[in-house]
Amino acid sequence: MFTYIISYIKKRLNAQFYETPCEELAMSLLGKVLVRRLDDGPIIRGRIVETESYLGHDDAASLSFKGKVTPRNEPMFMKPGTAFVYMTYGMYHCFNISSKGDGASVLLRAVEPLDNLNTMTSLRKQFRKCSKTVMTNKDLCNGPAKLCISFAIDIKSCNKQDLTSWDGMWVEEDENSKLIDTIVCSPRIGIKCEKMWQDKFLRYYIRDNPCVSKIEKTKMNELKYSQIENIK
Repeated sequence: MFTYIISYIKKRLNAQFYETPCEELAMSLLGKVLVRRLDDGPIIRGRIVETESYLGHDDAASLSFKGKVTPRNEPMFMKPGTAFVYMTYGMYHCFNISSKGDGASVLLRAVEPLDNLNTMTSLRKQFRKCSKTVMTNKDLCNGPAKLCISFAIDIKSCNKQDLTSWDGMWVEEDENSKLIDTIVCSPRIGIKCEKMWQDKFLRYYIRDNPCVSKIEKTKMNELKYSQIENIK
């Protein structure tokens, strides 16, 4: 097990990766692998397939709009690569990663499960009204709340953790991370604020990936992933 964990940590994305503007980070995270090491030993892995940018001060949809700092959004103002976990609707968690720029962060919306799917399924069933309902693999993490449940991500254990050094969770590169051909850019989901910010194309996902939470048919642009990689 020790060697197994060390091999993952060697692939961990470093601080320089996160020290980048929010929109660029949101696109660059696509295809990377989220790794969660649970307290009782299991390691869960999944490929990031959908993200959203929250730009901070000027972004009316951001929890840090107008630069306001609160106990809830404090991680958005911490060093890039800090985990920001908050509750929505009083019962579900959302997981973000801080980026370059005060109050800016990237929301992870969906992940494609890779390893330890039995553990993910067990965690999800604890939150389902009917635990006997069959759950497909693509439905395990195809939404921000589902992702947090399947990866056991909550405020108590994960908020404010440094993803470049914490051994409980990190993001890594792997041999398939660069095989993405095209990403889709569209407006964010469930945003209620000024129309200008509701309509901004700040959501990104891997085209044709079955684990994306919602596939756009209108209001979308497509970018070659190589264009994003060339920016970095």
